[in-house]
Amino acid sequence: MSSTTMHMNPGVPIMKSTDLVNWKLINYAYDTLADLPALNLTDGKGIYSRGSWASSLRYHKGMYYVTTFAHDIPGETYIFKTKDIEKGNWQRVSFKPSYHDNSLFFDDDDKAYLIHGANRLKIVELNENLTGVKPGVPERDLIENSSAPCGKNASLEAKGSQLFKVNGKYYLFNICASENWGMRTAIIHRADNINGPWEGKIAFRDLGIAQGGLIDTPDGRWFSYLFRDFGAVGRIPYLIPVKWENGWPVLGENGKAPENLDLPASTGLIPNLVASDEFDRKNVEAALPLVWQWNHNPDNTLWSVKEREGFLRLKTGKPVPDFLLARNTLTQRTIGPTSSASVALDVTKMKEGDFSGLSALQSEYGLVGVKVEGDKKSIVMIMTDKDKPVEVQRIPLLQNNIYFKINCDFTNKKDEANFFYSLDGQVWKPIGGTLKMKYTIPHFMGYRFGLFNYATRNTGGYVDFDWFRIKYQDEL
Repeated sequence: MSSTTMHMNPGVPIMKSTDLVNWKLINYAYDTLADLPALNLTDGKGIYSRGSWASSLRYHKGMYYVTTFAHDIPGETYIFKTKDIEKGNWQRVSFKPSYHDNSLFFDDDDKAYLIHGANRLKIVELNENLTGVKPGVPERDLIENSSAPCGKNASLEAKGSQLFKVNGKYYLFNICASENWGMRTAIIHRADNINGPWEGKIAFRDLGIAQGGLIDTPDGRWFSYLFRDFGAVGRIPYLIPVKWENGWPVLGENGKAPENLDLPASTGLIPNLVASDEFDRKNVEAALPLVWQWNHNPDNTLWSVKEREGFLRLKTGKPVPDFLLARNTLTQRTIGPTSSASVALDVTKMKEGDFSGLSALQSEYGLVGVKVEGDKKSIVMIMTDKDKPVEVQRIPLLQNNIYFKINCDFTNKKDEANFFYSLDGQVWKPIGGTLKMKYTIPHFMGYRFGLFNYATRNTGGYVDFDWFRIKYQDEL
């Protein structure tokens, strides 16, 4: 399975499962998309909510392919390929234009297509090497009004295409929403020929679960893998059983998403999708495990796990006025229903104007960390109010080793984060207020835990993170 991580790098995570329930990160399609100020968080620019969107993953004749596109910046379509999806490097091509929410499809005659767009869905044929659009074959309409199954009052036009071929028929999955019922809905169009005609119908409408496609298992079962917007934790996956009736896939049980399936039990998301890190590295190990992603492109001269053995060192770069403009914030996903992340931090070498600590990263963020002003260090908790950072509490700090923790509660969309500090790593004290976490379009991503260190005045300071530990909160 491939996923979407927009402004995070490395990008387009690849996950593997043998039971459709328990997934493990195995690779990324790219380290960086391009070297541009907006991707680097320089010159006051960024790509929050943009970057690479909606990927599709296909396997054809011994080769794995991932397609994605960059929304606005750099404004291109990308195709990555590899024979070894777990260990191999991805060969990469890009071309203009940026085909929105594109789905890669290989037909039985080996022709390759991209289906893209919203409502008026388009199809383009790719050349034999999949390095661009086939010359002399113009783009054409695939379905002129794909939102029709949602009625005349579509509040969300059909988009998010995923095309499949089963028993000689073509099945195109999309999402849409209607003003009449509001929630995101899965729709399917069917055709005997890729050129149509297409007939469409509503396929699944429950809890806003939609967007995805079909999976068949070796033992003959069928599922649809879809997702649901679930507040501040972001979009969460749903596995929906599928039966076939009259040549149509029928999703769910009596039109609903079952809470239990006849599949192996979940073993949890730790350590396969998120994980604690003591920052101890053997020579053969990667500098950073796959669970880590940088906020935008990192400056690789300003971090190290080798300069001090057993520590992650984050050095400050060019001074910036705000946390969201700070480079080299190192992140992992928050997870639900509850999760807690903590860090141990040595702030001996911070300089005047520096700020370092642990974050709950989204547009409406919360921070707990150490600020240096003059020759004094302080523990500070900050959270945003109407997109403006507000200092909620400040406590003098008279030592150089400090511990921070953030507890997140996403239970039934409670979406609250609370912040703590400790002087000894044993006794935790609350600081600041409760952050009401919000899933906002300016970031278009669930909250992430982030390790940060940035300068507001002087360069040359650094901090050392001894460890990062993540748990389900009820284990504490």
